[in-house]
This record gives sequence, C-alpha cells and structure tokens, in this order.
Amino acid sequence: MRKGFKVTLWKPIIFFAKGQHTTNHGLGKWLGYIDKWILFPLILRLRLLKSKYRKHTYFHVCDHSNSPYLAVLPQKRSGITCHDVLAIRGALGYEDAYCPASKTGIYLQKWILNNLIKAKRIACVSQLTLNQLTELADDGIDSYKKWKVVYNSFNAHFHPMTAAQRTSIFQQYGLEDSNYILHVGSSLPRKNRKILADMIVHLGEKWKGKICYAGQPIDIALQIHIDKLGIADRVVPVVKPSHEVLVALYSGCTAFIFPSFSEGFGWPVIEAQACGAPVVASVIEPMPEVAGGAALHVDPENPAEFTAALLMFLQDPQAKKEYIRKGFQNCRRFEQSLLINQFLALYDLETND
Repeated sequence: MRKGFKVTLWKPIIFFAKGQHTTNHGLGKWLGYIDKWILFPLILRLRLLKSKYRKHTYFHVCDHSNSPYLAVLPQKRSGITCHDVLAIRGALGYEDAYCPASKTGIYLQKWILNNLIKAKRIACVSQLTLNQLTELADDGIDSYKKWKVVYNSFNAHFHPMTAAQRTSIFQQYGLEDSNYILHVGSSLPRKNRKILADMIVHLGEKWKGKICYAGQPIDIALQIHIDKLGIADRVVPVVKPSHEVLVALYSGCTAFIFPSFSEGFGWPVIEAQACGAPVVASVIEPMPEVAGGAALHVDPENPAEFTAALLMFLQDPQAKKEYIRKGFQNCRRFEQSLLINQFLALYDLETND
C-alpha cells in the first residue's frame, strides 16, 4: 500500500502433500508437484473468472521457477522476476553454471525456460541475468517485450552493529572481534567455500585469525580438506544464524569473502557492505556489478590472490576505510523505494505520490 496499490499474495495450497515430512525428494516431492503444477493452476483459472481480476489487476510471478503459471495468467497484465538462469543453463549443459541437472530436472528446466521467454515483462535481478536470459531466447527480445534489470532490495535491516552489542554473540561461538574472515552461504560447489581454508595456509604467520562459515553446515568434502590442512581449530561454523547473529558476524569480521563461481545476484555482498565489512569477492560477474566498485575482485581459482587482497586490508587501514565508505554508498542502489518504483514502471503504472 506504500504507493497506493493494494497487493495480495497468492501461493499454492498444500493438499496432496499435506502431512509429508519433506517435498524435496521421494513421494512427498511428487505429491508437491501435483499441488504446484496441477492443482494450483486450476485454482488460478477459477479465481480469474471473477470480474475484479479481468481488467485492472496486474499479476507478478515472484520467481522464474514458477514461469509455467504465466500460461494461465493474462499476458498483457502479467510479469515475472528472474533471479537467475543457473539451473536452466546447467540443464542445457553450461558447465560454468555449476548446476548439473538430473534427467527429470532437464525436462523441468526446459519447460520453465519455454514459459519464461514468452513473458512480456521480466524483472531480472542483474545485468548478467538479463544477458544470459536473452542469450537463451533464440529470437532475442521482441519489441513488445519489456525485459529490464530491477535490482533486488534489502529484505531486512542490515547495519553496523557496535562492538559492545556483538560481544556476547561472539562469546557463544568462540570468535574474537575483527579476528576472523567470514563466508555466508550454502555448501553448493559453486559457492567455493574451500578457498577460505586455502587462504589460511597461504597466510602462514602473517595472520592467525579464524574462518567463520555461516549458513549451511560444513559438508564432508570441506571438512576432510580442513582436517588435511590441520586447521580444524581455526574454523567456526555458525549454522542457520538468526538475523541478529548474521548482522553481528558481518559487522565484526576482518573481511567478508565471497568467492563464488556462479551467482544470479549475490545477496551477501551488499549485506556485508551495509554492515561495514570490507569485501573480497570473485571477479566473475555479477559480483563486480553488484559490489559497484566497492570491493576487491580476484580470481576465484586462486587463493593467493584472495590472500593478497586480505593482506591489503590488514596492512592499509586507510584503503580499507575507503572501501567500507564506498560500500555504504553502493548500498543506496538497493533501497526498497527504488525497487518499488522500477516495478511500477515495468507495468507502466503511475504512483499516487
């Protein structure tokens, strides 16, 4: 209602999959597919029979993986957000996506793509995502289509937490303020978490801090690598941190390390910047696009380059301070008010401001 428009959220109803422990695999997965791909489209068709949805209501699908719903919605008044095309490209054989697909997944991703490229309006969360999607559309973007870059906005309040506020949190995990490097994310291979462990080895006696892995648990392969390097006592996992803990971790780290091989946007980069953390990130797009010149970018295959970047922050406090300042400035590009205005422009709607 902020701009005078009423927004209603529609989502699939859990019916056939009700009572299932998980819908990620096994029987629950297939029952979930029935709810999502058969039952919900029928519900949408019934809802759209109501007169109030026939003219002045606009529809936006919040994630590209749900693009088949576009076939049910009125094309001229509908659009979709494309967060990435990693799974689609992975299913089509692009190894740089780092998203291999199963046989079933290949068919699913092709179905998603075929519906996605028919959309009249698409909000892509980065220029890279828009470029990759355009490449996948055989005939390019038709003149009547509006495919635009609409950056994600912050979905929570990220801010610098004072040292006093984060002390008790650090005590819980055995961390010391400004004496650890931080990674936030999953254990997927494309996240490249292994390189943080390699950095510790390259640093040798130059830095004796710890590694904090926040997000998903450390996977078996990474744990074996950590044990082999003999640095298990310097690794601190923080599994599924609360928002308060996450803000504390961003605010107190020596540097935030984001060495991904493949991303659609890269939320943690701007979250870290908003909390005043200096950022060292992969040179692969969209990390430079999202960081906006406010991070050091190096080769994600080369731990020595990440080590050198970290040492620069450690040895040049003035340069570190300048990158933090530029990080705060960059975060202004992702304010929610900008996203709202860009979405309204995507639908050619005027605000009541």
